Amino acid sequence: MTMGLSEMFCLFGWLAVIYSKVSWLLDAGRLSLGYGIGVLSYVVPVYIAEITPQNLRGAFTTVNQLMICIGVSVMWLIGIVIPWRTLALIGTIPCLLQAIGLFFIPESPRWLAKLGMWKDCESALHRLRGENVDISVEAAEIRDYTETLHLSEARVFDLFQPEYAKSLIVGVGLMVLQQFGGVNAIAFYASSIFISAGYSSSTGSIAMVIIQVPSTLLGVLLMDVSGRRPLLMVSAAGTCLGCLLLGISFLIQDLQQNIGISPILALVGILVFSGSFSLGMGGIPWVIMSEIFPINIKGSAGSLVTVINWFGSWVVSYSFNFLMEFSTEGCTRQKISYLLVCYISATIYRLSISIPGTFFMFAAICCLTVIFVAKLVPETKGRTLEDIQASMNPVTLN
Repeated sequence: MTMGLSEMFCLFGWLAVIYSKVSWLLDAGRLSLGYGIGVLSYVVPVYIAEITPQNLRGAFTTVNQLMICIGVSVMWLIGIVIPWRTLALIGTIPCLLQAIGLFFIPESPRWLAKLGMWKDCESALHRLRGENVDISVEAAEIRDYTETLHLSEARVFDLFQPEYAKSLIVGVGLMVLQQFGGVNAIAFYASSIFISAGYSSSTGSIAMVIIQVPSTLLGVLLMDVSGRRPLLMVSAAGTCLGCLLLGISFLIQDLQQNIGISPILALVGILVFSGSFSLGMGGIPWVIMSEIFPINIKGSAGSLVTVINWFGSWVVSYSFNFLMEFSTEGCTRQKISYLLVCYISATIYRLSISIPGTFFMFAAICCLTVIFVAKLVPETKGRTLEDIQASMNPVTLN
């Protein structure tokens, strides 16, 4: 039901964009799309995690990220040659397909168990595993764990109780580090970065798209083989290297020693960053978030973490434009609504000194991500959701 409602918001958003004659309708369409995509970005990984066998859960959940990567890449490429209204019309197709497909899939068995609908839970498991498959062990494990929980639905403020501290720190921490590592700054302004570095924007952008899909596919294949933690640390280390190369590229340019090296470093830096991010940091935080929260706080905790993720995305992508072309005088001429962003950008700019410093700051955050994962993030490969949640939130059990 949640996915269906979200698709209605997406459809309304695309239709508003397609038929917009005034700017406010275009804005309303974007707002509606943002709501729909924001909800789907959390609900879909959670649904996949709750219906998938433990030995395939990581790969199946990461396939969601692979499909997103392919969709974005395809729309990016065809958007070069077709009008934006036609592009918006194409955007309605997956919304309609998913809305229709929802009639043919079962409800999450764990959500049904939470409501005490045990027969429906077992029926859903049979539909998912096969009518002739013995689901008694899995159903019993779900039932035993669900019955030991305090099943009153937690509100947002209830999340800050000690029993949920570890899972909340891991969930929020991964999302904050994912966004403040600079992914959307680099993705949204890839063309501007290439131009600033003296490279062809079209060539660089196409190369960036080409490397993302195989990297994400590799992550899918390795997810349930190597585990979440090793992939996350390798991915974060790779994004750190990519940001360092980008920072060095702009530093060489600032020092006026650009003799064909700076554009190459910029291209390599973005490709290393994009490939590394797609390998793990793009999808695994959403996988882990769908695994660690108990069923009674999934809604509130997931909503909080998703809001933090998208808010971080907005702050970084919006501020990065000011960092690329920062001017204190220009800030004073902006409307009141931009003053906060100007202040944030000015503060970051003074800290990072220059464009190279901005990328070095992103590199430091990526390095911090490696440490965060090594110290706090649990390995969830091959474990049932009930086992993961019980170990992360032991106090919630009677």
